[in-house]
Amino acid sequence: MRRRVILLGPPGSGKGTVAAQLKNECGFDHFSTGHWLRQEVARGSALGRQASLFLERGELVPDEVVLALVKDALSNAQADVGYLSDGFPRTLAQARAFDAWSSPRGLGIEQVIYFECSEALVLNRITGRRSCGSCGRVYHVTLVPPGQPGRCDDCAGELTQRTDDTESVVRKRFKIYLRETEPLIDFYRQQAKLDVVNASQSVDVMMSQTMSLLQR
Repeated sequence: MRRRVILLGPPGSGKGTVAAQLKNECGFDHFSTGHWLRQEVARGSALGRQASLFLERGELVPDEVVLALVKDALSNAQADVGYLSDGFPRTLAQARAFDAWSSPRGLGIEQVIYFECSEALVLNRITGRRSCGSCGRVYHVTLVPPGQPGRCDDCAGELTQRTDDTESVVRKRFKIYLRETEPLIDFYRQQAKLDVVNASQSVDVMMSQTMSLLQR
């Protein structure tokens, strides 16, 4: 099974939900730059104050801030441990910079799985999304509900709706995704690392297909 994996897709495509299941079932070291940044915002750190201006508007946080977070998190990682990301890289600049940093350290990306999803489906899903403020696990009020309403199954943390999950912000984020992140599809396809999953399917089907691709 490949151990250094990136999940790509627009907000609401289900990649975060699949990532959480992969972490639990396969033991991946899962990192989410979005969750880290929101933790910094909650702490009121200088980085959090800087990031909050972009997160609240549904805009991408500057590449240099995101790269600094990722490098710090992976700087002590072992090449055979592996990692799973569902929100990084988000731009070609991030992808190229991460390749240049990670490959010499034996931490280069092995596989990229793209969750293909339409804007209409994203808008339908995203208003029901709830996130754990403690561990970052993502649920959906109807598609992937928690065992206890309002509480995370993993850590019992409170589930909340993010301020950037309103329709106007989501539409803006989707346009930014098309402009900034969609070019990564061709970038990784040219590296022969890209596989595609139809994200309009159920979470169970997406998870099954993802597992098959990882074990190929």
